Amino acid sequence: MGDAAPRKKIVVLAGGNSTEREVSLSSGRRIFQALKNLGYRTVLLDVYLGYEGEIRGLFEQDADLTAQDGALIGEDSPDPEKWKKLRSDGGKEFFGPNVLALCQMADCVFLALHGENGENGKVQACLELFGVPYTGTDFASSAMAMDKGISKDMFRAWEIPTPEGIRLQKGEKDPREISLPCVVKAGCQGSSVSVSIVEREEAYEPAKQEAFRYGDEILIERYIRGREFSVGVLEGRALPVIEMIPRTGFYDYRAKYQAGSAREVCPAQLSPEKTGEIQRIAERVFRALRLKSYARVDFMMDEQERFFCLEANTLPGMTPTSLMPQEALAEGMDFETLCRRILEYALRTQSE
Repeated sequence: MGDAAPRKKIVVLAGGNSTEREVSLSSGRRIFQALKNLGYRTVLLDVYLGYEGEIRGLFEQDADLTAQDGALIGEDSPDPEKWKKLRSDGGKEFFGPNVLALCQMADCVFLALHGENGENGKVQACLELFGVPYTGTDFASSAMAMDKGISKDMFRAWEIPTPEGIRLQKGEKDPREISLPCVVKAGCQGSSVSVSIVEREEAYEPAKQEAFRYGDEILIERYIRGREFSVGVLEGRALPVIEMIPRTGFYDYRAKYQAGSAREVCPAQLSPEKTGEIQRIAERVFRALRLKSYARVDFMMDEQERFFCLEANTLPGMTPTSLMPQEALAEGMDFETLCRRILEYALRTQSE
């Protein structure tokens, strides 16, 4: 048992119906265990499936109310349609039974959601309307960061280096302004779901069709060949830099969540000058998108050692293979301490 004096009630909200459901459940279970160890009265809840039983006394039980369908993260990008079959009503509503009631009973909601309807600001806005404190950034900055097109517009406005790219709406004529090789990806997805690196002309249209499966807008960007980095930012200050080195290909869904699929080096093997440069850019991204509490910013460095910001993740993964916990650990902050920092920030700032 930890030394947390206040026995505050915390709901860890995970799961959902996005393509990152399995990742979210893995993050949620790890956060749930950490908060229990710290002495908080904690309930782990699937935001999509909810709980149909008696809710009184659940915090005293430290109840895990999630199904075990997402206990393991598969190698392939998941199909969100199958999650609808888990709901008796076919998933017409996002919030499952008793989800909002349990959130209102809590002192704070620790958001372990990833992807659409987790990081796009909708859940955050709902919790604010119900007066429920929650971890992470607010609804407006969540929406900006989740939309890759808006993020890119903000990066340009703030003179943050980012790959040249265009936004393409479904049904719109493709101007073909970006030459091959290029990157094609959905406008509002995470965990590299739907991302394709296109090097041959015959692969271009299939990549677009795959990306359009996840929304009506896609991004087509110039491909940056080089090294991949990520920088966590905690309360506006950059953590140590981590480099992701996939065994094959690029740092895709499989490389991120399958143990042994990638090697992560933290602190990254960069000169002090380049380390400081990428950390300053990450902090600038944090300010540009009006982020709060914590986030993770992803980069490419080309063969001329120029950094290009790809995106910011407002609820980065907290799984055993996730990057931000590794960065915090490199600074001497174990996982429980990281969770406590995130939770205490929400309790402190949202009660003011």
